[in-house]
Amino acid sequence: MYLREVHAEKRIAELRAFIRAHPLGLLTTAIDGGGEEFPFLQASRIPFVLDDPVDDSADGPVAATEGSGSTAPAATTAEVNLGTLRGHIARANPQARAMVASLRGDGGAGSGGQLAREVLVMFTSELSSYVSPSFYVASKPTTGRVVPTWNYISVEVRGRATVHYWDAEAGPETAEATTAFLQRQMADLTRECEEGQAQHDGREGREKAWQVGDAPPGYIAGLQRAVIGVEITITAIAGKWKMSQESGEADREGVIAGFEALGTDLGRGVAAVVRERAPQGN
Repeated sequence: MYLREVHAEKRIAELRAFIRAHPLGLLTTAIDGGGEEFPFLQASRIPFVLDDPVDDSADGPVAATEGSGSTAPAATTAEVNLGTLRGHIARANPQARAMVASLRGDGGAGSGGQLAREVLVMFTSELSSYVSPSFYVASKPTTGRVVPTWNYISVEVRGRATVHYWDAEAGPETAEATTAFLQRQMADLTRECEEGQAQHDGREGREKAWQVGDAPPGYIAGLQRAVIGVEITITAIAGKWKMSQESGEADREGVIAGFEALGTDLGRGVAAVVRERAPQGN
């Protein structure tokens, strides 16, 4: 991810909070040996649970991530424990099939094994919008040296993925470990999404959260065999809040006014973040 210093969010707690609020991530894998059956690069959108280290409040020091292409730093595991992402994906998905195939090959580790290459997960916000040159009320009329751009927020996570899947040929310990991972994953993800996304917390007259245990056990057991679990140990994380920080104060105020004039929730939301993220002293 190209990351200029002015757009970089370096506070680890802020990045963790963003992932919790926007858990639907784009998981990208690069897996060799798929031939014509599986593309080398594949991506799927799946919701994740973020498991934090014990100290969730520490921002931690920051250092550059090698090979990231960034001009601004990203946090890495060399400085702070960044936690783990957990998700699951339909086993029929070609990306999941490629993961399983890579682990079941000659000498493969099987279920509970780790993919050879690191994976990437991108989390984004609904606050994403085109920025018209007409918003630049200072630069446009005086120089005309303005072009369109796009404001957005994203958090990029890199890590090493362990894959858990049901395998009839696996031993009992592997089967138990896979079942335990998927049961925990499904229960935690459901709870977080029911309470956080659906607002089903049983308070002030709202509905109580649906739980995995509300469905028949045999039905859930069948679903667990139809998915694979993905457990990503985070090795690097970077956040980008591209919200007109590179613009001068007058142009930035024009951007805020332009978005507010749209009269939409999106416009008001983007305007609020542009105002919030304005460089101090500018």
